[in-house]
Amino acid sequence: MALPLAGGERHERADAARNRELILCAAERLFAQRGVEAVTMDEIAAEAGVGKGTLFRRFGDRASLCMSVLDERERGFQEAFIRGPAPLGPGAPANERLVAFGAALLDRAEAEGDLLLAAQTGTPGLRFRHPVHLAYHAHLTSLVRELAPASDAEYLADVLLSALSSELVLHQRRGRGIELARLKEGWRDLACALIAHHPA
Repeated sequence: MALPLAGGERHERADAARNRELILCAAERLFAQRGVEAVTMDEIAAEAGVGKGTLFRRFGDRASLCMSVLDERERGFQEAFIRGPAPLGPGAPANERLVAFGAALLDRAEAEGDLLLAAQTGTPGLRFRHPVHLAYHAHLTSLVRELAPASDAEYLADVLLSALSSELVLHQRRGRGIELARLKEGWRDLACALIAHHPA
């Protein structure tokens, strides 16, 4: 199955590519210095030395900018679950790959949670149409379909992904103090229970 990888080839004018790089580097610096939530789009434009109109024309909104900042890391993650070593990548049984995928996303939420959350909270519904979400959904649908062919694999992929949303994971970690290891155990239980309820 061909998955919709994040990003893709870009064909930009030299000045547009330069502005994009200036904006992304400025956002990375400010996010690292002050935290994602403390930085405004105006401040990013000023740090990059571009007009606010240029920033919004290029990225549309804050969520799209944050997703672009995450883009290279996202490409690496998708490469890992599509072509990387088992159990996240091919070569392991589908149930092990499913568990490994969730554990890897939980690790990312732990390390990059604020940025991931900002990327997920833009225009309502936008993240569900974004290539990153589509890639995750296609991957989980494929694994669930392999494990439980008679199930509604697309719906179960939605359910599984909802348990891995950055907003929920950060609430569990910071608001409720749940340990990361417990979240991984819970993910394993959820994945196994859903598949067991829909045998092949």
